[in-house]
Amino acid sequence: MPTIVVDVMPKAELLDPQGKATTGALDRLGHGKFENVRIGKRFEFTVAGEVTPEVLAEVRQVADEILSNSVIEDVVAISVDGEPVGEAR
Repeated sequence: MPTIVVDVMPKAELLDPQGKATTGALDRLGHGKFENVRIGKRFEFTVAGEVTPEVLAEVRQVADEILSNSVIEDVVAISVDGEPVGEAR
């Protein structure tokens, strides 16, 4: 059964307090090479049957309307079994 993955991230222009805290913690633990960490969300959908354009359109709608807050987040990627589909917004 195919797996569709949706990645949601905070908008680039917004502060990411969790990412900032993680960046600081990494630095304190000796991993100072990382200047900026951003933390997002990942959703996995297992699909019974074929992933058709209609299924992808429904996933996009769910991602835009339910999984992300369009004011502060972007749906940055949708993939099927590791292969990117469509374009990020």
